[in-house]
Amino acid sequence: MGLYQLLSPVLSLSFSLTAAGYQTAISKLVAEQTARLKRTSLRPMLAGLSISLPLSLLCNALIYFGADFIAEVLLQESRTASMLRILSFSVPMSAVHACVNGHFYGIKKAGIPAASQLLEQIARVGCVFIVSAQCLGAGKNPSINVAVLGLTLGELCSMLFSIAAIWQSPKNAGAASLLLQENRHSLYPGLLSMALPLTANRIVLNLLQSVESVSIPARLRLYGYDNTTALSVYGVLTGMAMPFIFFPNALTSSVAVLLLPVISENYALGNYRAVKSATLKTVRYCGLMGICCMAGFLLLGNQIGTSVFNSPLAGRFITTLGFICPFLYLDTTLSSILQGLGKAGHIFVMNAVCLLIRLAFVFLAVPRFGITGYLWGLLVSQLVLGVLYFLCLSRFLKKVST
Repeated sequence: MGLYQLLSPVLSLSFSLTAAGYQTAISKLVAEQTARLKRTSLRPMLAGLSISLPLSLLCNALIYFGADFIAEVLLQESRTASMLRILSFSVPMSAVHACVNGHFYGIKKAGIPAASQLLEQIARVGCVFIVSAQCLGAGKNPSINVAVLGLTLGELCSMLFSIAAIWQSPKNAGAASLLLQENRHSLYPGLLSMALPLTANRIVLNLLQSVESVSIPARLRLYGYDNTTALSVYGVLTGMAMPFIFFPNALTSSVAVLLLPVISENYALGNYRAVKSATLKTVRYCGLMGICCMAGFLLLGNQIGTSVFNSPLAGRFITTLGFICPFLYLDTTLSSILQGLGKAGHIFVMNAVCLLIRLAFVFLAVPRFGITGYLWGLLVSQLVLGVLYFLCLSRFLKKVST
């Protein structure tokens, strides 16, 4: 589990470089065009894809041919090289999938991205079960490469589903046809003006996250663990406890994705009352959900860790991390609202502050207090990030209300 989790910095960084900023920019541009022109076009998606896909293919080649260097020098674990080669092929598929999803989010058709993501997870888990069963039937222990193969197969299925959905959309949309009056080249300045700052921000943040991910096992070794124990503790935290904490965040993440075009559309039309109303409702309901989840994890965290993972350590992590739930779930939606209001620069600065706080705890607290020091850093950083988001948003709402 620890080896598998070491791949997350590479996956996150490649997605940030090739797709994340373009997905958000496509969604925002489509929503604004639909609000102003009363019609939908596939051209923002095609423009974004014409940039994102070549970048993703280049990234695919760099990861595949540079797998040994990345594994040994950057991740400091040579056993991840073969996993990186398999993972590299998921990058172009993820880019296509993200650009198509950006279009559907922009026209508020979240059902298609949701279905593609569900298909992705089914294919991923199904692949792991089938290949693992075949290995066990042949008397062999399945390799961790099976999990990476499942990830890549899941991306392939979601990409094919997204392409099929977008292929059918012009037939069903009537006026939402490819053959609109605007010149595709005129979209590039607007698209790049949104996508490039988002991409730069995501790259910097993911570089900081990568330093954090690679440094945690190394700092745990300074605390006194051997390499196997350090990776094991890191795997329990990131592969067992955190997915449980982030599981309810699937709902708030969905709300955040749908909030972006709604906020962008109303902001473009100058309908600040609707922006304020959506913000207040989001804070109210996401805050309430976070408090309920926090209570549930505090009461049942130890039992969850023991019964689900057969790991008391996972239960302790879940109980401790339960305190971040109200801030974690609110931060997700508040970030999307600020994106819709064009505050990408503010979001970058606030997230950078949050990550620097976590890194400070990794380098200063983990060698002295073990993984508990990192948990403290998570709690403090999420609290600080929530306060900064609230201050930025309340300042904006006061400004537009006057």
